[in-house]
Formats: sequence, C-alpha cells, structure tokens
Amino acid sequence: MTVVLLSLATGAVRVSPGAILASLFGRHSLTATQQIILLQIRLPRVLASGVVGAALAISGLMFQGLFRNPMADPYVIGSSGGAVLGACIGIFFFSQLSLFGFSATALLAFIGSVITMALVYSLARSNGRTNVITLLLAGFAVSTMLGYSSYFFEAFDSGSGSNHLILLSWLHGVIGIPHWTQLSVSGALLLFAAGVAMPLMRRLNTLALGDEYAHQLGLKVEYTRIGIILTGSLLTAVAVSLGGLISFAGLIVPHVARLLLGPDHVRLLPVTALSGAIFLVVADTLARSMFAPSEIPVGILMAFLGGPFFLYLLRKTKRSYVL
Repeated sequence: MTVVLLSLATGAVRVSPGAILASLFGRHSLTATQQIILLQIRLPRVLASGVVGAALAISGLMFQGLFRNPMADPYVIGSSGGAVLGACIGIFFFSQLSLFGFSATALLAFIGSVITMALVYSLARSNGRTNVITLLLAGFAVSTMLGYSSYFFEAFDSGSGSNHLILLSWLHGVIGIPHWTQLSVSGALLLFAAGVAMPLMRRLNTLALGDEYAHQLGLKVEYTRIGIILTGSLLTAVAVSLGGLISFAGLIVPHVARLLLGPDHVRLLPVTALSGAIFLVVADTLARSMFAPSEIPVGILMAFLGGPFFLYLLRKTKRSYVL
C-alpha cells in the first residue's frame, strides 16, 4: 500500500501523499485536475505495473523450477518471438482497432505469445513425453526466428515512421495507461493463473528431486509439466499484452526470493508474486519520473539498474544456489 501511495504521488505533476490519504477519508478534496491525474492516468498504470510484475515473477519462478535452470525466464519457450510477430501485425495493420479495451497490438501480442508456446511444446513432444532440453532449444529457435520478423514490417512500411517508433517502444517494455476493462480482464487472468499455480508448487518441489524419483512417488510427471507450461504461458501472455517485452523482472525476483528463502516453491509463490508487483511498480515509477515530463521505457531502466543490483546481490550473499 505504501508503494502504491508513493507511486500515485510521484510524477510530472506531484500530488502530496497526505492529500491523497486525506481525500480517501473525506477530509480533503482534490482538484478536478488532480482527480483526473490520479484516477484516470496514474492508478490504472500503477495497477497494470503490479499485474505485469506479479505475472512475470510467478512465470519465471515456475520455469526456473521446471527446467532446473537459473537462467530460465518467462520468455524461455518462445513467447517473446510470437509476441513480437503479433504486435507487429497489430501496430502496422490494425492500429485503430480495439476490443473490450484491448488494443489490437495487445490482443495480437497475447495471441501470438500463446500460439508460439503451443507450437514449441508440440515440437518438443515425442512419444507422449516432453524433453525439457528439446523444449528449451525449440523455444530458442522459434523465438529467434519470429523475433526478427519485425525487420520485414519495418522495411516495407510505407507510413511516416510512427509505427516504427511505437514498435521500438513496445520492444523496450513500456507500460501504458490501460482501459479499466483491459485491466480487469488481465487481473482476473492473473488471479486465476496464480490459483492454479498454487497446487502445482508442491508438485514442482517433488519434480526437483528428478523425474524418476518423482514418478516413484506417484507424481504424474508429464501432466505436471503440462500444467506448469500452460500456467506460465498464460501469465507471460498477460504480462506481454499489458507491458510489451520487459526483461529481468521474471529473472531477478525469483532469484532473489530463492537466495533469501530457499528452494521451497510453496513458500516462494506468494512472496515472489508480491515482490514482483512491488518491484515493477517502483521501476515504472522511476521510469516516468526520473526525467519528467519525459519518460524512459521501464525495460531499459530495469536492464541498467536491475542487472548491476542482481550481480551485487549474488556477490554479497555468496550462498549456494539451490533450485
């Protein structure tokens, strides 16, 4: 709550946190301009940042545990490439269309992300089983191919170049001001996916012992793997539709949580979700206020600030990392 309050108060037009609190209790009336800034601009963006941060953090936690790879992130099985292709189609061909508050760019990025992850999974599945190494390699190959598709849209664009700037901004990760309908649907999908993820966390703990041992304990390994992939893919698609491609959130937050709390996924899930939401709200607040009234993409800020902080934390703790 403190982070949300400070984020609402910070920006090109500063509103005192005390005035915001006083208005909530009916002791102070904000001006019409302040109400518009807070309720129609900052609040939706702050909530969107929280949804994106939580979704990326949970997805990163699940994929790192599934692949037993500390370098796994929400885009590990190709979602970023599909999202780029979908976003390009939306930006260059359907920029004026929207549905239920979702722009064509957000909708097609969501759809592209989901379809790509389904394609990667089908490529990695053989004889009723899914090899995680094949899944990683297929995800990398498909994501790389689709990611470079943006070149063709830019090269053959006959417009004024504004589409190129929009795409560039989206690729660097920018959280805009979503419609309340879009925010409600995304929040509902986040809660649904988090609810599904909770029982999967205990199974992920068992799966960390090895497929053979997990099978001996009665765990249906393939079904568990499918559940984790589907849930993580949904969370990644939700994040992409709201904020574009934002790096580090799904990588740093699960890492830090594991370093501090250990490898128990059941305990890590709520902490990771909350930490991811707070982390991205703070990052987006800095991105829009450091050089106000100009803004920088939150993805760029996280790359320059999150990376060094993460390296410092790894250096300082010097603890063994356990997946």
